[in-house]
Amino acid sequence: MYNRYAESGRVNWVTSFAPYAPPEERQQWLDMMSPRGIGLIMKSIKTDFKLPVTYPDKITVIHRLSQRPTSSCTSIFLDAVIYSEMHRRVAARCFEDLAVYDYRAGKLSALKPFMVDELQKVYDLQEKNRRETERKIEELERGSRP
Repeated sequence: MYNRYAESGRVNWVTSFAPYAPPEERQQWLDMMSPRGIGLIMKSIKTDFKLPVTYPDKITVIHRLSQRPTSSCTSIFLDAVIYSEMHRRVAARCFEDLAVYDYRAGKLSALKPFMVDELQKVYDLQEKNRRETERKIEELERGSRP
């Protein structure tokens, strides 16, 4: 079930780029999760189970890029956390390797340039926020020391 949760979260994450894309790129973002053109195929997933999730618990799945995509890469690497609302902690972590596949040509492919640009922006923003958060944590820790 955790892999299914991660898959649903990944589909939502990828397709969430479509509403903010220029009109001529929207459908291509949506097609990333279908066999119509350039799409993603799960190469591998590793799931670290932390605790059971049972009904009526609600979960939140959060994805992030674990590596900065390049114009020549034929894989995207994502990390996901599955958060239990009931337990207020992480129920599982997933590490995903997704192949970029051209269904029309029937072979591995690189991402389209506009996709690489957008994913690089997301990765850079993630890293900027990570650094800022680490800095704030360091400040809090320094302030709490005697």
